Amino acid sequence: MILVTGATGTVGRELVRVLAARGERVRAVTREPAKASFPDGVEVVRADFDDPASLEDAAKGADAVFMLSAPGPWIVRHDEVILAAARAAGAGKIVKLSAIGTGDHPEDRDWHRPGEQALKESEHAWTILRPSSFASNTLHWADAIRTGQPVPNSMADGRQGVIDPADIAEVAAHAFVSSDHDGRTYTLTGSEAISVLEMADVLGEIIGRRVETVPLALEDYRERLTRAGLDPAFVTTAVEGSRLVASGGNETVTDDVERVLGRPPHTFADWARANRNAFAS
Repeated sequence: MILVTGATGTVGRELVRVLAARGERVRAVTREPAKASFPDGVEVVRADFDDPASLEDAAKGADAVFMLSAPGPWIVRHDEVILAAARAAGAGKIVKLSAIGTGDHPEDRDWHRPGEQALKESEHAWTILRPSSFASNTLHWADAIRTGQPVPNSMADGRQGVIDPADIAEVAAHAFVSSDHDGRTYTLTGSEAISVLEMADVLGEIIGRRVETVPLALEDYRERLTRAGLDPAFVTTAVEGSRLVASGGNETVTDDVERVLGRPPHTFADWARANRNAFAS
């Protein structure tokens, strides 16, 4: 039995699908089971990171746990809760979804570092996945693109090894079903580094009309996020992340996906073609 936390999120939902298709027993964790939709045979349970007892109940009988929480400073606390539930359940294996560059940032903004360290020091077999920027992040552009508005760009011409979340889920699935990945940390990227400007061009080619971009100053980006009511620590990290990308600090491309899956990762164009309808007017 594999317990998947964050099961309704971008990677978690795809991981549940992949594992279920392989015939694995899967238990999907969500705060609102009535609103969730999963493949037949998937067990759905309610749990909340802010209610540790509910997560401990959800983990009972689980042999393995996918350790995932939405980005934010709360990840440190959520990781502690997941690890405690996995320990109480006697789960043998944990796969943690971390982030590229973990360990390279100031400690107060390195949300995944404590969880990674605690996992490495635990009694569990473990695999850590550090993905780069998700291709699906561009879905935030969809409304602007559908209405012919320019896409705001806070990253200038900085490039990233943008990755299809489906590739992350497949790597995670491999880590669960094979001991070959125990004790390994993988940095997961696409096969190319690509900028916002280049992704906009790719989307324009796929939907058949030009996608414009407009520069967004970092302080204006900060103001937008703050107005949206986001956590101040999250806002600071997001702005500094854009600054890092703009300066060329996240151009890393690895072959970890291909080494695990035996095939190259999907390109941004592959992902965009598969999700074309989200951007078409």
